[in-house]
Amino acid sequence: MRLTLAQIDVSSDSVSENVGRATTAIEDAATDGADLVVLPELFNVGYFAFDRYAREAEGLDGETLSQIRSVATEQDVAVLAGSIVEDLEASDDGGFDVPDSEGLANTAVFFDRDGERQAVYRKHHLFGYDSAESQLLEAGRTIPTVEFEGFTIGITTCYDLRFPELYRHLVDEGVTLTLVPSAWPYPRVEHWKLFGRARAVENQLYVAAANGVGQFADAELLGRSTVYDPWGTTLASADDDPALVTATVDPDRVDQVRDEFPALADRRTDWS
Repeated sequence: MRLTLAQIDVSSDSVSENVGRATTAIEDAATDGADLVVLPELFNVGYFAFDRYAREAEGLDGETLSQIRSVATEQDVAVLAGSIVEDLEASDDGGFDVPDSEGLANTAVFFDRDGERQAVYRKHHLFGYDSAESQLLEAGRTIPTVEFEGFTIGITTCYDLRFPELYRHLVDEGVTLTLVPSAWPYPRVEHWKLFGRARAVENQLYVAAANGVGQFADAELLGRSTVYDPWGTTLASADDDPALVTATVDPDRVDQVRDEFPALADRRTDWS
């Protein structure tokens, strides 16, 4: 499978311009043969635009996701719409367990090639350090998986990378590829590189972490979107400029690594 991380410039100035950059990236990736495109976290409003969360929040059938769904269908490509600020009250259930709430969530949506919604993931770990996210949003409760091109795909978001127990759960659910839309800022470059690789190595699966780039009033996104294989090898990466980061990933590689080095078989959970 050909996987592309759309490392786009995310601005706090214009939702329509951000969405335009996202749709253009999807089109360009599809032209280059991508099967699956991953967008960054809060690619439409910008993670650090906290004062705009409530104003720009949308339901699952809102304008942003409708545009992403349309381009996925037109381009015959699957898309993880990195995330939006979801207005939970405005969302239909559609079988995706919308919380009974009038609040907001940081929500990523997986669309297949036909533009059908296959998974909805609401970020579980909300950032509190130097951030208003944990005060403004509600944490997710479900951990969906998606079957696509021979992979069982899990979804986590940015800060989730710091919580390895979430990835252990994904392994137990049979996940072989984890997609991580993110808005990771400077100066924590080494943490970004460490956690993505560590989650790949310890769980022997692919990790594809799609970060944005762009300057906000108090933060700058560091880019460096990366695809790691189940051995922790970097298959593709970028610096901090807009880029399409593309790698070919193979579900058989997961089985190969786990057979050659069966560390997961030695896990113990029988602690007293």
